[in-house]
Amino acid sequence: MEATFRQFFDGYVGVWKSSSLMELKDLISKDYKAREVTDGRIMDFGYEESLKGWEQGFNFVKENGASWEITEIAEMPLRDGETMMIISAAIILNDKRMETSNLFMQTFKMDDNNDWKLVRSYIETSIPMAKMDSMQFN
Repeated sequence: MEATFRQFFDGYVGVWKSSSLMELKDLISKDYKAREVTDGRIMDFGYEESLKGWEQGFNFVKENGASWEITEIAEMPLRDGETMMIISAAIILNDKRMETSNLFMQTFKMDDNNDWKLVRSYIETSIPMAKMDSMQFN
């Protein structure tokens, strides 16, 4: 199961880096739930709202000739068929990393068809890169 998750996750990151909303839709559960914290404000949302957010981010990257810097921080198997990944995502614009990054705690679960799907996320946005770069992870 670990091998299938790793293959899925590597593909997921590839879809993210290519900013492909059409491909990403198939990787997110229709029952997806998320919480995002931006400047202390908390917003809870589901599948449809998440697609709007992904679309905005992907459009920004495409329209500005930017790219994604995705950093895997930790992988934590939670249960059989359920794994949490902690990752950071920053945008590279004009060959320079933007000054903030987002930290994602994303939970993926195998569905009834034995396909991995993103089911939950907790997202801290606009973290200064200086803070991200100084974080110590084991």
